[in-house]
Amino acid sequence: MPDRDELELTAVLQALADPVRLEIVAALARGERACGSFPLPVSDATRSHHLKILRAAGITATRLVGTQRLVSLRRDDLDARFPGLLDLAVE
Repeated sequence: MPDRDELELTAVLQALADPVRLEIVAALARGERACGSFPLPVSDATRSHHLKILRAAGITATRLVGTQRLVSLRRDDLDARFPGLLDLAVE
């Protein structure tokens, strides 16, 4: 997961260009979720791949709570680096 200053616009836009990842971001805009709780029309492996792409681009953060992995948007970092981008993406 890149630091705030290392977030790259091209990486963020590439990650947001996929409809499944955009659906994940829209769900996360409503709040933190467990990794397996996204009702997506893809396999578990594909869902994990999409979450990895979002994390690598710096859009999401994952934290462990017991045996669960919780995913959240890095809204503060993204808003500071690219103001308004997330709002446009989840409209």
